[in-house]
Amino acid sequence: MSLLNSLISGLSLGSVYAIIALGYTMVYGISKMLNFAHGDVIMVGAYVSFLLTNHAGMNAWVSLLIAIATCTVLGIVIERLAYRPLRGTGSLAVLITAIGVSYFLQNAALLLWGADPRMFTSLFKGFKTIHAANGSLTITPESLFTILANIIIMIALTLFVSKTKAGKAMRAVSEDNGAAQLMGINVNQSISLTFAIGSGLAAIAGVLMCSAYPVLMPTTGAMPGIKAFTAAVFGGIGSIPGAMIGGLILGIIEIFSRAYISSELADAIVFACLIIVLLIKPTGLLGKKINEKV
Repeated sequence: MSLLNSLISGLSLGSVYAIIALGYTMVYGISKMLNFAHGDVIMVGAYVSFLLTNHAGMNAWVSLLIAIATCTVLGIVIERLAYRPLRGTGSLAVLITAIGVSYFLQNAALLLWGADPRMFTSLFKGFKTIHAANGSLTITPESLFTILANIIIMIALTLFVSKTKAGKAMRAVSEDNGAAQLMGINVNQSISLTFAIGSGLAAIAGVLMCSAYPVLMPTTGAMPGIKAFTAAVFGGIGSIPGAMIGGLILGIIEIFSRAYISSELADAIVFACLIIVLLIKPTGLLGKKINEKV
């Protein structure tokens, strides 16, 4: 694999991590909760799209929209049933609940769809691969659209949070939950909307990821979910641009490690880079230090 091809592959994989990380960083930034079930919502979205496309004969793009809607509703349900009752309790209770929701979704998928891997049909079937630089550079439609989707989503989220009434309410809840409530902001609604947006993004990431790496099983979202959380921390959890930058850097490190060092050590190198960054800058690349009053 040439250097340019490795870079494109790294940006494509990093874009998937970035889209997932945007969901992590939004939920944490608004509600201060770590939704470790987020990776399994990716898997649910991919299965919904797969089943509608391959068994119901539906157009792949329509199935993507239905997968987004399904995961959006799933995110709201998870927040309402699993996390809202724990709001205000210790972070350990939330963490244990998140792990429980994650295993519940994995085992539900196992019972519904079985453990056998499914071959996912690419969303971009029929699109042409781009060959450039006398054939030394190959850009697949999956890579191109994933990178573009990441950029568009990041810009749209930034504008939504900074310009819209709902986005400003989210920022107020993030800044001071109690003060926002006194100002008439519906805190529950803002947090539910955050989970809905994050889960919808998870569906997009799941379909894009499985289009590029077409193997689908109940544990498909587990490792990408962990790596996306790593990307969010890497870039500065709570920062939308940080999630994007962290995801892209993580994807490039992983692909270059696989191509030029060792495919077996690639994951270890990724997490080692995270440790180094956090030792130098504990808040992440774009994270801000928060002083807590006691």
